[in-house]
Amino acid sequence: MDLKEYIRSIPDYPKKGILFRDITTLIKNEKAFTYCIDQIVEKSKKFDFNKIAAVESRGFVFASAISYILKKPFILLRKKNKLPAETHSVDFKLEYGTATIEMHKDSINKNDSVIVIDDLIATGGTAEAAAKLIKISEGKVAGFIFVINLFDLGGCDKLIKQDHKVENLINFPGH
Repeated sequence: MDLKEYIRSIPDYPKKGILFRDITTLIKNEKAFTYCIDQIVEKSKKFDFNKIAAVESRGFVFASAISYILKKPFILLRKKNKLPAETHSVDFKLEYGTATIEMHKDSINKNDSVIVIDDLIATGGTAEAAAKLIKISEGKVAGFIFVINLFDLGGCDKLIKQDHKVENLINFPGH
């Protein structure tokens, strides 16, 4: 199955000059979504990990299914002020702005090995922030799995240069 066929591209969203790759068309198709989840499970076999983390909000769609299938704990990485307990916090740059993500301080223990799953990687800012949160907790980043890699924006290359393992299902240009 070619998952590219199930991704809608929306020009100038959320701002002019951005070509948004919309995963809602993939997840609303039960066959495409099932195939996508199966592919992420296969890719996860390349990693040694005991926890799964994902970035709000589209990453949650994929990571929660993987967590259920693999019977591994799921760690939420959320926007600022969305988690009720004590948090670690990291500021970062996006392709079209800045943001902060947080994680409960008790989510990851020393020496936990964590994969990060997200719907898309562009410039890599969000993924780098996720890695920083894991490291703040003295955990280890086992690697990253993305549904979509916007290859010309360099996010995967940036992570690889930092010695992170990276897998993705689909490659698209970012513009």
